This record gives sequence, C-alpha cells and structure tokens, in this order.
Amino acid sequence: MANVKVTIDEEYCKGCGLCVSACPLGVLELDVHRTNSVGYTPASVVKPESCIGCTSCARMCPDVAITIERL
Repeated sequence: MANVKVTIDEEYCKGCGLCVSACPLGVLELDVHRTNSVGYTPASVVKPESCIGCTSCARMCPDVAITIERL
C-alpha cells in the first residue's frame, strides 16, 4: 500500500460528487451530515487506507479542492 494523504479543502468543495465517481477504490464519499460555509455538502475521505495515490479524484475536481500527497 502506498503512503498517501488525501486532503479536501471543504470550503472550495461544492459537493458535485465527481471525485467520488472517479475514485476506483471508494475512498471518498459526500458527507451528507455536514455543510460548508456556503451550504454545500463536501466530499470527505472515508477509507484513507485504501488510497493508492492515483490522483483520479484530484484531476476530476473542477474546483481544485483535492490535494494528494505521497508520504
């Protein structure tokens, strides 16, 4: 497993779900229990241990709200 850290800037995230669809391993989900300051439901990392660092989510994000770091 790759040592990878996924960070989502919730204030930039508009909850479109494109990153969730793009992730081949189900690492991300929309957090239906929270909203950001403008009322959007942001994506969140639910299975960080499954992330392989493919960057599909970050490349798909139209708001550049996702950062992938290889540790």
